[in-house]
Amino acid sequence: MTGAATPELLSQAAALITAADHVCVFSGAGMSAESGIPTFRDALTGLWENYEPADLATPEGWRRDSDLVWGWYRDRAARLREVEPNAGHYAVAELGRKKESAGGRVSVITQNVDDLHERAGSTVDAHLHGSLKAPRCEACPHHADPDVALESVRPRCSECGASLRPGVVWFGESLPNLDWLTASHTVGACDLLIIIGTSGVVHPAAGLPMLAAEAGTPIIEVNPEPSALTPLATVHLPTTAAATLPLIV
Repeated sequence: MTGAATPELLSQAAALITAADHVCVFSGAGMSAESGIPTFRDALTGLWENYEPADLATPEGWRRDSDLVWGWYRDRAARLREVEPNAGHYAVAELGRKKESAGGRVSVITQNVDDLHERAGSTVDAHLHGSLKAPRCEACPHHADPDVALESVRPRCSECGASLRPGVVWFGESLPNLDWLTASHTVGACDLLIIIGTSGVVHPAAGLPMLAAEAGTPIIEVNPEPSALTPLATVHLPTTAAATLPLIV
């Protein structure tokens, strides 16, 4: 059950946000869940309930049955069209506009593979786990048009003819190098980190808040339940982004 942040906690969080020039927002699956996007394991229902993550989200699964894996991510990309950003996403975008008008900035780092931050008006600095809307060639550097992710038949690369693959990071794969470097630099350089809806157990992304903690940077955590990152938080708001961020932004 979602908790409630006390007026004192909301006031503390608002004061930290007001004082910061460079805010970094680090979002996880809990933020997208408020828009109706199930977490990875929760999405294994219906046609997909008899499959394991190893069947659908590993390089080995792709090699065993590329059409199956393509169908799974095609289905997820199609479902993304049925949902909208929530109040938390819009609050992050509004905070970005306010900070920019005052000469500051808001950076967004996300573990989510959807585009809800962008659709709400934010620029995402790093998609650590890739994107459902970024299909790419499995053999060459070519990235395809986002609409290709919705094709029912697994498409071929227009540059080299190899198979296109979903543009997400599978279990056992390294994070995109540029996104990881950007995220590490941004978290290390910000003067306030806001962690939203992440359990803090998926590495290496879960290690990013430690960079802020080691630098003495204040941390606001927005999560209905305590997480592995809660001990690092200056302020823990035991509620959701949609319920809380509009109040403090």
